[in-house]
Amino acid sequence: MPLTDQHRFGMQLAQMSRGWRAELDRRLAGLGLSQARWLVLLHLARFTEAPTQRELAQSVGVEGPTLARLLDSLEGQGLVQRQAVLEDRRAKRILLCDTARPLIEQIETIATALRHELFVGVDEEDLRVCMRVHGHILANLEKS
Repeated sequence: MPLTDQHRFGMQLAQMSRGWRAELDRRLAGLGLSQARWLVLLHLARFTEAPTQRELAQSVGVEGPTLARLLDSLEGQGLVQRQAVLEDRRAKRILLCDTARPLIEQIETIATALRHELFVGVDEEDLRVCMRVHGHILANLEKS
């Protein structure tokens, strides 16, 4: 059965996502962080207020128990801290420690350099069209 453009698009998108993450992971290896750990730190840094563990898990796209193990590790490294939520004793807010800030800056610098390299030769209008297409697909996924 011949592949349609829709098949190719999905395969190419998955390949690009895996490749991008793998290359970023390779470049961040010197920081001593696994892909899962740096991803949690980046998501955490993008919240304006300290999220609950559940909110962070949703943002990262992992199950609660998986995030709990990652947070145990990050907490052991002195990069994050859990804080009880007064209104709900079962919930914990996740705070970045000051020691995490320079590390996050390094991650962001490396990620930005890679992004610039990957977008060499990509026209701004092509990028806008691509983002519009991805937006439609994401909206359709949310309807599913």
